[in-house]
Amino acid sequence: MNIPIPIIDIFAGPGGLGEGFASLRTDKGDSYYKVKLSIEKDEIAHRTLELRAFFRQFTPKSIPFSYYEYLRGNISKEELFNNYPIEASSAKSEAWLAELGNTNRDTVKSRIKKALDGVTNWVLIGGPPCQAYSLVGRSRMRGENEEKYATDSRHFLYKEYLQILADHQPPVFVMENVKGLLSSKVKKQNTFDLIISDLKNPLNVNRFNTNNLLAYELFSFSKKYPANGELKPQDFIVRSEEYGIPQARHRIFIFGIRSDIYKSEMGLLEKTNQVSIDDVIGDLPKLRSGLSKKEDSVEEWQNTIKKISKAIWIKDIAPDLQNVIKNELKNIGASISRGSTYMDVQVAPKKYKEWYVDRALAGVCNHETRGHIGDDLYRYFFASVFARVYGRSPTLSDFPKELLPNHENVQEAIDGSMFNDRFRVQVCGKPSTTVVSHISKDGHYYIHYDTSQCRSLTVREAARLQTFPDNYFFEGTRTQQYHQVGNAVPPMLASKIATIVFKVLQDSE
Repeated sequence: MNIPIPIIDIFAGPGGLGEGFASLRTDKGDSYYKVKLSIEKDEIAHRTLELRAFFRQFTPKSIPFSYYEYLRGNISKEELFNNYPIEASSAKSEAWLAELGNTNRDTVKSRIKKALDGVTNWVLIGGPPCQAYSLVGRSRMRGENEEKYATDSRHFLYKEYLQILADHQPPVFVMENVKGLLSSKVKKQNTFDLIISDLKNPLNVNRFNTNNLLAYELFSFSKKYPANGELKPQDFIVRSEEYGIPQARHRIFIFGIRSDIYKSEMGLLEKTNQVSIDDVIGDLPKLRSGLSKKEDSVEEWQNTIKKISKAIWIKDIAPDLQNVIKNELKNIGASISRGSTYMDVQVAPKKYKEWYVDRALAGVCNHETRGHIGDDLYRYFFASVFARVYGRSPTLSDFPKELLPNHENVQEAIDGSMFNDRFRVQVCGKPSTTVVSHISKDGHYYIHYDTSQCRSLTVREAARLQTFPDNYFFEGTRTQQYHQVGNAVPPMLASKIATIVFKVLQDSE
């Protein structure tokens, strides 16, 4: 079988799924796959995608020095691309800024056809935007307007996916989405059942006038197909932490194999020991948080946190918590930097060093903290101490009354009817909770386990949990970077999936 196998990545985001496929190499270092086209509508995510496409024009041992100079902030992207016009042109051709559904279908069809260049053995990857399906997104949208929810175009973007299946008939496809899809309904019909039915027979959906038969067998990467029966909807869920990803991320992955090439039972992802958050971010430079809404300096930050020792709530908490708090207050000041876009440091995570670290980078990118108000710092401090003592993140009912936020719905949350884990510490020794795009809004769900740093996770720490290599640079503002990281598929998981996909294509020949 000829390699590299072309990849068409749609709804690509910052490129996590494509990166995983592209990272898979033979013992000689040759790529099993090559991303030929990635389509993304968000301008900032597209910039990240384009930069990574440029990076992949080179072999791992021939990445130009000027790429790292760009990551260090020493040259502009324009200078970088001008230094390597051929590779830059290829990257711009590969990463396409376009919105499926709003871009002319014939244009999409011709771009994909051109990218494939007559090759028939290829892979379609990507999942339609998940916002309309996620549990939080659904509750918000439905609360606002039931009719608007039923007609929201994002529900039906998977039809664009089906259009591409019908037009190009890939031998295999990998579709990813949030597990909220399993409970989603549109006008009382179960969305997931409809999607499964459509994916099996894409030509039926848009009433194509064709005599061609196009059918797909659908498989899970985590559960064997039952000998007599069908896979249940929940069988398509992949729990990332079971496969060595340092994050409890549960997502739906559907593997479609065109019926005419399906020959034998496919392999499954192999379960491994869990990897904890500290295994992959514990080596990163210690940083302090910033202070928002007041002057930010090391002294002011230290003084703000040290006020905890005189707080009236201290005497009301358990003695073991009091003791740890007193000891931790002595460590405040160990972390005095807030980080930066690039830090010149040596890093070596306990796990996956070869995967994450690029010696040529000689540092770490996207590792800078955000500012928090003083009251939130007190909550972060308390929460991280609580997690260390009890091995779990506190719920609101565990907080001293004086530390509770002054929100109307706090009592509802304490009673368990709403988000009771408003302040969530990532517990040392365990995989992190799911990194989602909401990390861009505030850091309350992503509090660092190290009390002395008293902060939420940085973009690079979130990227490590998502298994992005350290030389994967996220463009845009810090908020935009968080959003991209949270929306991505972990590349290491995608690489494991790519191995299974390759075997299926190999066996089909």
